[in-house]
Amino acid sequence: RHTLGLLEGLDDDQLAVPRLPTLNPFLWEAGHIAWFQELWTLRHLHGERPLRADGDRLYDSAKVAHELRWDLPLPSRSETLRTMTEVLERVLQRLAGDELTREQRYFHLLALFHEDMHAEAWVHALQTLALPAPGCAQEEPPAAGPLAGDVEVPGGAFRLGSPRGGDFVFDNEKWEHEVELAPFRIARAPVTQAEFAAFVEEGGYARRELWSEAGWSWRQRERAETPSTWRRAGREWLRRAFDRWLPLEPHRPVLHVSWHEADAWCRWAGRRLPSEAEWERAATLESDPGAPPKRAYPWGQAEPAPDRTWLDLRGSGCADVGALAGGDSALGCRQMLGNVWEWVADDFLPYPGFSPDPYREYSQPWFGTHQVLRGGSFATRPRLIRSSYRNFFTPDRRDVLAGFRTADVAT
Repeated sequence: RHTLGLLEGLDDDQLAVPRLPTLNPFLWEAGHIAWFQELWTLRHLHGERPLRADGDRLYDSAKVAHELRWDLPLPSRSETLRTMTEVLERVLQRLAGDELTREQRYFHLLALFHEDMHAEAWVHALQTLALPAPGCAQEEPPAAGPLAGDVEVPGGAFRLGSPRGGDFVFDNEKWEHEVELAPFRIARAPVTQAEFAAFVEEGGYARRELWSEAGWSWRQRERAETPSTWRRAGREWLRRAFDRWLPLEPHRPVLHVSWHEADAWCRWAGRRLPSEAEWERAATLESDPGAPPKRAYPWGQAEPAPDRTWLDLRGSGCADVGALAGGDSALGCRQMLGNVWEWVADDFLPYPGFSPDPYREYSQPWFGTHQVLRGGSFATRPRLIRSSYRNFFTPDRRDVLAGFRTADVAT
């Protein structure tokens, strides 16, 4: 229901996605979601025959090059929705049987989380194409003002990654391993629109010394002078939120900025992006000596709840950075899960001893070319996210629901 609800209200013309390197045709992506679930649950686990004889040829993302997806003889909208419904019904029949084995649970969760990621990608697409916000996003984002300052994080040995023996984790989170960290300070909240506007107003996009070599090349190539969704209206800045232009919300996190823009802002402000080990330590460090050494979530072991996080597309935009104090980490960092994905300093690389899981194309092809993001956005499903989850995109991407928080410059 959540996935299909993102397409409700869009007519056939709005479903016709132009050829862009960051998007997929909506109907291809819908068919791919169903194909992936069928492949790993019905076919892989239960040996069922393919529902469509042409499914692999149409929807296998590892074999169908991105630029060719617009040229495929895709089924119609109604036929695609029928296929999605039939796959789901067959999966539910299988789930109604005996208790799942650990292997069966793994592949059903893989298909579920894969769909969650594509649902968030559809939110990116609606924003990119200036289409209306999803109809399910009805709540007004919480307003609570800014949240300035840093927290101090003690140094020492830290176990980065996911521990063995738990529930489903992706292969790039495996496994927990020790890293040594120096003491550092990290911002209590992400960088706000007002804080980023000061960088724009002071000519930050034109100052070569603030940009890395790759970042400056990107800025020139893109002719970037502001965040991609901003424009000037007299003396005021506006930003586009789906199909509407709104005045900047000064205390909400800046959104739709690339890793290059985040890196340049840090140089301008005398700050830096935290490493992902620093980010995860700040999010998970436990203050109670009798508790587990590392929290599953910033607030503890309890699963995400509405009073702690801004997740699940409840609203069509971000909350103020000062909102949702119930989700604070033990050290006082706020919104480390939900609201906005946060770029960190690291290249996306494997952890020691990495080996790919059965879905080999998930992580391995992207090592060394992508940057890591942590934390989740207002459109991320709660069941998908945790403090050890690693998202990853190329550093030029500005369509992602991404911002950043900063750390002090090491001395």
